[in-house]
Parts: sequence; C-alpha cells; structure tokens
Amino acid sequence: MHMPLRGALQLVGMSRTRYHAWLGKQECGLDDQPCCPKSSPQQLTRDESLAIRDMVTADEYRHVRTGTLARLAQRLGKVFASPTTWYRLVRAHNWRRPRQRVHPAKPTVGIRATRPNEIWHVDTTLIRLLDGSKAYLHAVIDNFSRRVLAWRVNDSFMPAVTAELLIEAARDVRDATPQLLVDGGVENYNSAVDKLVDSGLLKRILAQTEIRYSNSLIESWWRVLKHQWLYLNTLDTVASAEKLVGFYVEQHNKHLPHSAFKGQTPDEMYFGTGDDIPKKLKTSKVRARELRLKSNRERNCHVCVLPAPANC
Repeated sequence: MHMPLRGALQLVGMSRTRYHAWLGKQECGLDDQPCCPKSSPQQLTRDESLAIRDMVTADEYRHVRTGTLARLAQRLGKVFASPTTWYRLVRAHNWRRPRQRVHPAKPTVGIRATRPNEIWHVDTTLIRLLDGSKAYLHAVIDNFSRRVLAWRVNDSFMPAVTAELLIEAARDVRDATPQLLVDGGVENYNSAVDKLVDSGLLKRILAQTEIRYSNSLIESWWRVLKHQWLYLNTLDTVASAEKLVGFYVEQHNKHLPHSAFKGQTPDEMYFGTGDDIPKKLKTSKVRARELRLKSNRERNCHVCVLPAPANC
C-alpha cells in the first residue's frame, strides 16, 4: 500500500520540517561536539568552549558574575557568546566557580549556664491563625534547666509585655542577677526593660553582638512547641492558642524529661528535686535488661527443642 508523504506525516503527527531535519541528520564521529558541526554550524567550537571553561574556573575572574564575564570575554576578544549560553554550559558541565566563602567558625555548642537563674532567654514568636490573623507568643526560659519561667499570648504585638514577663519570672529569684540574652528588637530595648536593667534586677546581653552566641535555645523551643503540638491542633482563635500553649508549657516543665538531663524534667532541674532520677533510671535499666534476658531464655521454639544428633 502506497501512502503519500504528507499523509504519512499527518498520521504520525510530524511536520515536514522536522522530518527533513531528521532525515538529514548524520552521525558525527567527533567526541568533543554534542552534534555534527556540519549540520549545526552555529554551535560553539571546541576552542570556544574551552575558553569559556577556563574563564569560568579561573581565580582571576572569581569576582566577576557569570553574565558580566560573558560580556567581558567579548571585550577581550576571546569568545562571542551570549550570557545564556555561558549559563547553559556551566550547568551542563557542572563547572564550579572558585567562590568558596570563608566564614568565622561558629560555636557548635550554645551558651550554657552552670546553675538556675544564671542565664535567661527571652523572645517573641508569631502564630498564624486559620482566619489569617496573628497571635504573638512571648516567653522567658531559663538556660540551665530549660524551664519556661513566664509566658504570654496576645492578639497584638506589645513591646511592654517583655518587662511584665521579666518581673513575673524574677519573683522567686533570690541572691542572683540573671544575664538576659536577647535579640535586637523593640520588645527588648524599650524604656520598661531599660528600667529593669538599671535597677540591677538583671543584666541584658545582645546575642551575636556582645557575645558570639545566638539566642537559639528559645528559638529551638519555639520550633518544638509549634511542630510537635500547636500545628497538630486547630488554631482558630487567640484564646484557643493560649489554652494550647498553657497545656504544653505545663507538660514541658513538669512531665517531659529532657534529653540533656538524663531523664530529669525542667522543673526538677530548676528546683533541684530530681538528683536521684538518673541513678534510679540506671538501676531500672539494668533490671529491665536482666528480665528481658531471662524471659527470652525461657522461651523455646521447634528449632530450639530439636533432639541432639546421635553419636556415630
């Protein structure tokens, strides 16, 4: 059966231009070219591609952006190719520009206190509700025990809340002047907080400016609070968010053992009532292992009870 070329191309959904381009394509024996130079004479030559590679990877031009480097190569008479071509070749060949950034070493362990009420962290985080409105959560955390000393949820951003929380947290503090680690924000630098600092109630320290440590301890607690609890519930109103935060703060302080304290809770670390907990847990662990071994050894399966082979 004979079919005209036009009908055959319509049947397979191919245009005449594509058909003739495919028909005229020949295998190229040059390994250094993506396609045959004769059929694609507009492609870059091997020498031009090498020139682009050398300029991209050279320390001499590390300060020049790739797009600007393409135009500089034209000014120097080396390669006349568009910045788009340069970007495509850099991606295709995975050429790495010599731009290794050198940063000062960051502390791998955050700032650590040696006793309760030595270092406090204060911060504010944002909670988005279902209707698009916002709730603002303020909290003060003791560095040594990770105990939440005071917290507040408001429907608007109120810088004066920080001073109120610090007064609440300091009610039971005796013979101590906590170092308050803060970020640079209006809630931490205002007349109310300045008054507390001037009174000698606490000493304010700006994170990553006056010391090289960050305020990451309380920021880490924000992430745990949100992802482990708040985001698992319906945050429809400020009142519901406040109720959920109150529940988790109580759980965190009184019931949830912290991994840094060998099984003790933040309340036990803060008040010094859990010194015997690590020893009890260690004893219980040994006892549980003994019971596990005994229980497993007393069980038998059909393989374990097979008769021993007779002597030859």
